[in-house]
Amino acid sequence: MAVVTPTKSTSLVPYSSRLSNSQLNLVSFRKTHLRFRSQLHTRAIITWEKSQHGKEKTRRADQWLRNGEDKKATGGGLTRCRAEGVERGFLVGGGCEGWLLGVPERLKVVVLVAFVMCLCNADRVVMSVSIVPLAVRHGWSTSFLGIVQSSFLWGYVFSSVIGGALVDRYGGKRVMAWGVAVWSMATLLTPWAADHSIGMLLATRAIFGLAEGVALPSMNTLLSRWFPNNERATAVGISMAGFHLGNVVSLLLTPILMSMTGVSGPFTLFSSLGLLWLTIWAYGVTNDPRESNDISKTELRLIQSGKSEPLENKKQLPPLRQLLSKLPAWAIIFANVTNNWGYFVLLSWMPVYFKTVFNVNLKQAAWFSAIPWGMMALSGYIAGAISDSLIKAGYSITLVRKIMQSIGFIGPGVLLLCLNFAKTADVAAIFMTVALSLSSFSQAGFLLNMQDIAPQYAGFLHGITNSVGTVAAIISTIGTGYFVQWLGSFQAFLTVTAALYFVTTIFWNLYATGERIF
Repeated sequence: MAVVTPTKSTSLVPYSSRLSNSQLNLVSFRKTHLRFRSQLHTRAIITWEKSQHGKEKTRRADQWLRNGEDKKATGGGLTRCRAEGVERGFLVGGGCEGWLLGVPERLKVVVLVAFVMCLCNADRVVMSVSIVPLAVRHGWSTSFLGIVQSSFLWGYVFSSVIGGALVDRYGGKRVMAWGVAVWSMATLLTPWAADHSIGMLLATRAIFGLAEGVALPSMNTLLSRWFPNNERATAVGISMAGFHLGNVVSLLLTPILMSMTGVSGPFTLFSSLGLLWLTIWAYGVTNDPRESNDISKTELRLIQSGKSEPLENKKQLPPLRQLLSKLPAWAIIFANVTNNWGYFVLLSWMPVYFKTVFNVNLKQAAWFSAIPWGMMALSGYIAGAISDSLIKAGYSITLVRKIMQSIGFIGPGVLLLCLNFAKTADVAAIFMTVALSLSSFSQAGFLLNMQDIAPQYAGFLHGITNSVGTVAAIISTIGTGYFVQWLGSFQAFLTVTAALYFVTTIFWNLYATGERIF
């Protein structure tokens, strides 16, 4: 027994050691090459180590687990399968759940919004260019051109408030879809209406404006749902870049298409693109990221964590008196009035301005008119990126909104005064380009401020401010025609517009805020 016992003891211990080493080697191999360990298997290893080798081996296994977790956190192998790109920014691809499609869902949403905003403005500008040959064909006076141009705004002024309220209740997706369907059909029918009667033309343009009035509230509300606060200005900048590029596309393509297919050609093209967009929009977008089946969990967490508090879809509207009792709301209203006043004067009269003042032909006027809008699209995106960067750097939302809005009004005001002294079309185009480029900074000012002060009722507030701003746009569009016919010059009206920019800037800096008040 004395001989047998040592033999048994010495044979079992080495065997046990060899088994333990083999097992640990296997664990090490799997850790090195796969970087993956299931929780259940890990617990089994710890239990086995405790039973065989006691506390010392347990501490070694625990240390191994901590090292493994550290390596998992820093990346490598399969454990990095998470939406890191989404966390860094929405212009970068997503993680596990997003690799199949390659881009975050919110980027797809903003691209579709930017495209439809491009069509929205392109459909408006078609009339600004085609009205020149239509006026020659039908013998319209200069003052009557202002009435035709403003007829779009007659419907627009009514749909802004109603559309904004509908957006708050039903979401941006459905309201935008109906708007695009109606305005695309109205665009298609415009040349036919012009050839039949003045009344039919004005009615068609009013219906067109009625449908387009829902576009901006739908865009603003939809993007506020899909983007965290520190990306919202960039998203709006991208969407409004599409809006301004619509000017460029329409100003350049419309004369070419009219020379090839007649006046109806550009109307047919843009209305067809709108109906085609609808088929993609219906299945590719949801009102809220929480309703999407394609969004990754990580991207959804990023969006939700980037908001100050969850937005609830309240069915009731706030009292109008309550909204109008706050000076920050009036700051937004006055800013919208001034923005629309200057914007629609330039949008509606720029081709006529270059033709009348500098005697350039229609195609040249289109080029001179298109360049400023193209730069405005680029500067709008830059303004959004700067705004988001300032907020991420720790500056208050109030300060950022005031800075952006001040640039967006003081800059155009100064340059419109300089425009009175332009002697050539080239110099005038430079002044207009810089003026419109700087005015796009307003997108990161009053346009975003509606979501800041009243996130629950932003659509309704947008509708109110847009309606008042549209009345101002009607006055400025018609007034420009009468001023030009009366005085024979654009200078007086440009000076009035510049003064309005300066006064509104003072009011904005006194009373605007980035804090929530509703």
